[in-house]
Amino acid sequence: MDKKETFERYSRQMLFAPIGADGQSKLSAASVLIVGMGALGTVLANHMVRAGVGHVRFVDRDYVEASNLQRQMLYDEDDVRGSLPKAIAAERKLARINSLVKLEPVVADVTTANIMTLMDGVDLVLDGTDNFHTRFLLNDACFKLGIPFVYGGAVGSRGMSASFVPGVTPCLRCLIQPGDGTAETCDRVGVLSPVVDISASFQAVEALKLLVGAGSARRTSLVTFDVWHNYHYEMKIGTPNPECPTCGTHEYPSLHANEAEEVGSLCGRETVQFRLAARFDLAEWEDRLSGAVTVERNPFLLKAHLPEGERIVLFPDGRALVQGTEDPVRAKTLYARYIGM
Repeated sequence: MDKKETFERYSRQMLFAPIGADGQSKLSAASVLIVGMGALGTVLANHMVRAGVGHVRFVDRDYVEASNLQRQMLYDEDDVRGSLPKAIAAERKLARINSLVKLEPVVADVTTANIMTLMDGVDLVLDGTDNFHTRFLLNDACFKLGIPFVYGGAVGSRGMSASFVPGVTPCLRCLIQPGDGTAETCDRVGVLSPVVDISASFQAVEALKLLVGAGSARRTSLVTFDVWHNYHYEMKIGTPNPECPTCGTHEYPSLHANEAEEVGSLCGRETVQFRLAARFDLAEWEDRLSGAVTVERNPFLLKAHLPEGERIVLFPDGRALVQGTEDPVRAKTLYARYIGM
């Protein structure tokens, strides 16, 4: 793209003096990772791609369902009918928005086994997750590698956001201890779509500041707000805690956690996830299961509708979801019955 084409596409952004032509060049050379392509992640990806960030890698483990459409802005009813993985559906939509950006969708669960690979070569990580287990993993990986991490959350009518820069600010663990995170989830108490947009937009603008080198403009507080009850609060994030196991003593506990996540409930989702197989050959499993259950398959996943009422969803990477129950015992029974332990 020559200078004229660049200006035509990004003119309103480049006319904003703190970005300008130099900042736009920095954005085009930048690479970001977005973890989670649900409500926050879709807004974040939309902003990054439209802003002209050169390489946007995004990862999500789930597929599009009808309940997502109220707030997850990149998806539509065709994605639901096709049971498309969110990362794949997002790539297809984003590619039509800006063909100049390199898009790298990854259909996977983020774990200690793959987090360093996912972060390879990125300049900044954006939090689009819905759980603190993954957030602490991202926090520790970012601080170990020296990569800025922009946190965000949204539930009910409340939102929050903060940016963490290794060597400059404290980390997420300094502000929120494991177990302190709210037990409320969108699946339990709901969420208003405007809250998602506001939270992710706070994240996106902090990301732009960091990517163009405008660190002095970075917000130095954790912002929380409630759009229904009309409050806005900012808490200064202060200085790093020398006893923090992440940014103080550099132990990075989440990177060394024993991820006994071979079987685990997804909070508020009526879903139990299994990681017991190395790989699933979807065509082979369609043949195995089709005599006993109703099966739907696309290139990305296989969905088996069980006569008991639940669903089993298989992914090529070896993951399986048992949907319709949060009880690990019942989920294991169904998994063993149809897949085997």
